[in-house]
Amino acid sequence: MTEAVLFDFNGVLVDDESQHCEALQRVLADERITLTRDQYYAQYLGLDDRTGFVEAYRRAQRTLTTQLLKHLVTKKSRLYLELVATSLRLVEGAPEFVRDAAQRFRLGLVSGALRREIDHVLSKTGLADRFEIIIAADDVPRCKPDPAAYVAAHQAFTARLPIAVDDCVVIEDSLPGLQAARGAGMACVMLTTNHPARTLEGRGAALVWDSFAGHSASELADL
Repeated sequence: MTEAVLFDFNGVLVDDESQHCEALQRVLADERITLTRDQYYAQYLGLDDRTGFVEAYRRAQRTLTTQLLKHLVTKKSRLYLELVATSLRLVEGAPEFVRDAAQRFRLGLVSGALRREIDHVLSKTGLADRFEIIIAADDVPRCKPDPAAYVAAHQAFTARLPIAVDDCVVIEDSLPGLQAARGAGMACVMLTTNHPARTLEGRGAALVWDSFAGHSASELADL
């Protein structure tokens, strides 16, 4: 029986992957590394910024120092916040679904985004007080598809009030996110925000939804 719902952030609550893509492209272009939109959605979607830059430099056969990595992550975050300041859009039906879910379940947010980005965007949505816990990229050593973030979320819930792992349901939009959720022992609902349904089906998702519109949190009760 579901007791808690863990939402991914980018592509699940906030429809902002295009802004993340543009920010990453612009930072890498300054470093003379080309990243196409197709490459971003195929290879970088669901990764945190640290892992994304490491992967881009690896593919370019370039050396990436710890100091440069920190600089690039900060630069990309600044660009992202500038972009969403003028083009913030929530996933269709997300606010209503979160408010509905909050009446039935404990809620958490588990994201590869930086905590300052999450806090900034949530402050614009009116949803910040709905989440009992938030796990951001800053909180775990390894990003999705590693299950560390969802394991940390379960631990954070349990520190407040014990809950079984399989009583937690995840809502994701990326394949690394799906793998992370399943690796943590949690059922996962997938949104087609950034992948077509045919890409997501047959990969272990409990449900695949086009959006939250037309769906009720009650549908998660028995997953």
